[in-house]
Amino acid sequence: PGAAQGGFTDRTETSSNTARKMEIAVGLKKGHVVAKRVMAPRPAQRKGKLGARVKNIRELIRDVVGSAPYEKRLMELLKVGRDKRALKLAKRKLGTHGRGKRKREEMGDLLKRMEKKAKDARA
Repeated sequence: PGAAQGGFTDRTETSSNTARKMEIAVGLKKGHVVAKRVMAPRPAQRKGKLGARVKNIRELIRDVVGSAPYEKRLMELLKVGRDKRALKLAKRKLGTHGRGKRKREEMGDLLKRMEKKAKDARA
């Protein structure tokens, strides 16, 4: 059914004409028209977000411990421009394509930071 027959119109419109059209018993947009409630975010909605404290701790650990051997090899591959080979290595070590891409980006960022730090030390 089209909009004129009370079918697929947007519920967010507030005109009384639209409200009457939407109050039908069948179809995807059936039921009484009500305003959408704005709910406070639940704690579970921030799951996986990186907090400032944890970020600082991880950076400190990375500085103290350094990189794993495969990460050093990844950085070498990225230095010489073998991005695809670096992704293949990361994928093989970490198990999935997505994890490999994330690790390649992380190592690239680390490499850029190290180069910037070395440049600042020279200047």
